[in-house]
Amino acid sequence: MENITTSYQHSIPAETDAEVRSLHAMCVNESEIDLPWYHNLVYLAAGAFFGVVLVKAEVISWFRIQEMFRLESFHMYGVIGTAVVVGALSVFLIKKFKVRTLHGEPIVFSDKTFNKGQIIGGLIFGLGWAMTGACPGPLFAQVGTGVTVMGVAVLSAIAGTWCYGYLRERLPH
Repeated sequence: MENITTSYQHSIPAETDAEVRSLHAMCVNESEIDLPWYHNLVYLAAGAFFGVVLVKAEVISWFRIQEMFRLESFHMYGVIGTAVVVGALSVFLIKKFKVRTLHGEPIVFSDKTFNKGQIIGGLIFGLGWAMTGACPGPLFAQVGTGVTVMGVAVLSAIAGTWCYGYLRERLPH
């Protein structure tokens, strides 16, 4: 039986395709420190702030999203492009300066392999985004601003995530 070495140097036996695929779902940056529950309030505050930013930038606007899919406006492409540039620059700087978490743990980036399921998943994601006018993050901001009909989209996203988790081992990756 051959061994497979992952990008974070763990050697495992290569018995099944499911075991190999499970490597791509591992959270290699999960904290080893057990913090009290109230430390999560920081994430709640950051999420609320992010929601306000999404609302003020009109990123959650159904009309803005439809303009993007109809190629009528640059607004959303500008926001997405800016996010990509900021993300790429951030990853570059984290790697260059070996930045650590607030608790001193190293940040590890692992290589991802391409598979056909990403194309299928991307198409389903894009179709859902075009139909509902929202991707998963802004769904909660839309519900928070009073667009309660988006609760259906939130429940659908949760159901879709559950279905994927349930069927993951039987899906082609």
